[in-house]
Amino acid sequence: MNDELDDVLPSVRLRNLGLDLPPVVTPVAAYLPATVSAGQVFTSGQLPMVGGRLPLTGRVGAGITPEQAYDLARTAALNAIAAAASVTGGVDGIRRVVKVVVFVASDPGFTGQPQVANGASELLQAVFGRLGQHVRSAVGVAVLPLDSPVEVELVVEAHAF
Repeated sequence: MNDELDDVLPSVRLRNLGLDLPPVVTPVAAYLPATVSAGQVFTSGQLPMVGGRLPLTGRVGAGITPEQAYDLARTAALNAIAAAASVTGGVDGIRRVVKVVVFVASDPGFTGQPQVANGASELLQAVFGRLGQHVRSAVGVAVLPLDSPVEVELVVEAHAF
């Protein structure tokens, strides 16, 4: 991707997309939402929580459509950005996205995990431009915490702070 707007800050891109970073989702167990190590930020798996609740629950291919799951992966990625930003002094403290892992609670016959994961990947690229390009795993699983259809975790590089 050759982005003419490489110098546009992620905070400006978010605003241009009509998005605000949500508050960091409160962990549902004993862990941190994000931590910094050697200049990289690792987020815990982020669910597609909106206002403290999951908008949908269940498995993709059994009640949840791939299109709904795509949107949920996008929401979970936005929550992951918020978690990473919470330890970098804001979204502009994130230098680039390195790796994304998307877990998809899948019906046994569902094999479209990569297309669901595109919800997260495409949002990250929209927010960070070419620095949002990343390596990725899209993994089908039987069930996720709270019966969430998707979960997203990130590894990002932070600016020095």
